[in-house]
Amino acid sequence: MYKSQKIYAIIPARSGSKGVKNKNIANIGGIPMIAHTIKSALSSNYIDRVIVSTDSKEYADISRSFGAEVPFLRPSNISKDFSTDIDFFLHLIKWLENNENYCPEYLVHLRPTTPIRDKKVIDSAIKNFIGSGYSALRSIHKMSDTSYKTFEIEENKLKMINSNNFNIEKTTLPRQSFPSTYDANGYIDIVKKSNIVSGFIHGSKVMPFLTKKTYEIDEIEDVEYIKYLFKIGKNS
Repeated sequence: MYKSQKIYAIIPARSGSKGVKNKNIANIGGIPMIAHTIKSALSSNYIDRVIVSTDSKEYADISRSFGAEVPFLRPSNISKDFSTDIDFFLHLIKWLENNENYCPEYLVHLRPTTPIRDKKVIDSAIKNFIGSGYSALRSIHKMSDTSYKTFEIEENKLKMINSNNFNIEKTTLPRQSFPSTYDANGYIDIVKKSNIVSGFIHGSKVMPFLTKKTYEIDEIEDVEYIKYLFKIGKNS
């Protein structure tokens, strides 16, 4: 709880990953990957409950063993490759209101595919956001190179991104010639129930929360690199 506001952490973990099979429970640093996110959420000074939304009984059992709540199994029809975040948020809100007659306004969205977190960063995000007047918070880190120097391909020719300009000479300028751009990194997002039930997650007044470069797991190479980071972190 922060400033008299109850805060629930929501960890989405569907089981049907195609890129890396069962990546949410891959062994990272000696424990299932999702356990790192659960432990980070439980260590927060301000998070009141840690809930995992999953369609898998196996994932549910693992999550409970590390201290998370799994009060329901998510329906399979909102646990597919193209299911959206708002699907599982709406399901969560409806379930809590129907079964517990309460869902808090503030929901902390923690993706298990970003397993390296510091509880101080989580708490800092919560303190910055609650009462701020922003519609949501998204964690970001600065990109090593600006998006303005990247390309699309059209008719088998390079063109500057988000434009009809096939003259790419401008992209040879130093990166300092362009605005900085940022990646959303999954470290922490904070959203509001009132917005979600109105049909959107983030809204038009989103607080940027800058973190150090953060590594997400999407492909098998990412799993191996995260394992390496945990190994050198333990050794140091």
